[in-house]
Amino acid sequence: MAKKIVAVTACIAGIAHTYMAAENLKKYAKKEGYDIKVETQGAMGLENRLSQDDIDGADVVIFAVDTTVQESDRFDGKQILKVGTSEVVKDGQAAIDKAMELVK
Repeated sequence: MAKKIVAVTACIAGIAHTYMAAENLKKYAKKEGYDIKVETQGAMGLENRLSQDDIDGADVVIFAVDTTVQESDRFDGKQILKVGTSEVVKDGQAAIDKAMELVK
């Protein structure tokens, strides 16, 4: 059974890092064989909004953010890894690995 990850990415400007972090998380999660869905909270608002079912079914949540996560109460009770977007842009693999450590 593949591990399920949901993530939210958001940078201060809501432009480059938000989307670069999202792509890096997807790339490395897929490489490891994990299912991942990423919601971006950027200049265009909330995109690819995670459903409550997605969140409830996830093994772990990654907040790759430099700002406040909108509607963060949706994630109450979940294991959450918080990292900065630039950290994920530089090393997406490390963020995925750290998130998986939380569910072992």
